[in-house]
Amino acid sequence: MTAMNTRRSLLQALGLACLAWLAPATASAQPADAGRAIRWIVPYQAGSSPDIHCRIVGEALSKVLEQPIVIDNKPGAAGNLGAQLARRAPADGSTWLYSGSPLAANMRIYKAPGYDAMKDFVHVSMIASSDAVLVVDARSDIRSVADLLQRLRAKPGAASYGSGGSGTPSHLAAEWLLQAAHVQAVHVPYKGAAATVMAVLAGEIQFSLPIVGVAAPQVQAGRLRALAVTGAQRNPRLPTVPTLVESGFPDITVVSFGGLSVPAGTPAPVVQRIEAAMRLVLALPAVREKIEATGSEVASGGSQAFTAALAAEVPATERMMRAAALEAQ
Repeated sequence: MTAMNTRRSLLQALGLACLAWLAPATASAQPADAGRAIRWIVPYQAGSSPDIHCRIVGEALSKVLEQPIVIDNKPGAAGNLGAQLARRAPADGSTWLYSGSPLAANMRIYKAPGYDAMKDFVHVSMIASSDAVLVVDARSDIRSVADLLQRLRAKPGAASYGSGGSGTPSHLAAEWLLQAAHVQAVHVPYKGAAATVMAVLAGEIQFSLPIVGVAAPQVQAGRLRALAVTGAQRNPRLPTVPTLVESGFPDITVVSFGGLSVPAGTPAPVVQRIEAAMRLVLALPAVREKIEATGSEVASGGSQAFTAALAAEVPATERMMRAAALEAQ
């Protein structure tokens, strides 16, 4: 047996042991209607990083909780549509929401998002965090951030870029960069990061800033060229790609995070059961490896840490909007 196979076997064994250990611990906390399907609303397109993360984690959680988990993609309005649906759902643990930094950011990006991120939900657990990557078509002659900015300065307002929607991290990061560099480009909102990648490849737009996990396969296949990542450090999946800080913009770092929330009023024992299951699932090596393979990092903060991070995201968005000269829509 090779060293790789030995390691894989050990990881699988550890994962099974963790699941076996958790089963009796959660049995006493199961509600009377245990076994019913859980609807996990993901307010983004299938194939997006949030969707992939939910499917990875949902598969493991379903075994732990002994309940089927159905991923329900409800993209639209930069995540607001799905959040509105979750807000109106029964507060009994049967409906979950994939939530994260955009949920809080939209409290400032939109004048009427249709929910209150801090009052309408109980935030159960973080799942993962990720930076974005500035990409162009690999067939272009743009090979660096400096090249892109030079092109934008040569023809102000002629180029366009795509984001997953107004107020998404990709939109805020792009506008922050444009404002800092004193250049212009037209914003074209799409329904998700994957759509912006396809738009760059099709020549509809000149650049975009999708989540690393969505863009990395196209970068590695030679179809997209990565110019910079938005995190404070280089991304392990794209180790040769510099950060925006390295590219001359020391103040620009944008990292998005996501997790699981439930409607406000969900009973505390139900919330605690889900949080405990999530904590153990995110400790499983197989789950961690799958999440990290998407270019994201596991962010295993519980309810208290997740709630604090979302609360901090609201004023952080205000500062970012001022820097990017954006107004609420």
